[in-house]
Amino acid sequence: MKKLMTMTRQFRDDENGAAMVEYTILLGIITVAVIAAIIFVGGWVGTQWTTLQNTLPQP
Repeated sequence: MKKLMTMTRQFRDDENGAAMVEYTILLGIITVAVIAAIIFVGGWVGTQWTTLQNTLPQP
């Protein structure tokens, strides 16, 4: 247990550990933004295809 506490303190005091946490949070935010953009663009493209299909004359 003492070894775990020592490792936790070292990780907390290490600047690289803090930077890693910041980069992980940033990566999560970027991932959410990309997924939201894909969903938005996919919906828009689907609407455009539906509009085109309804506009074209039926054979």
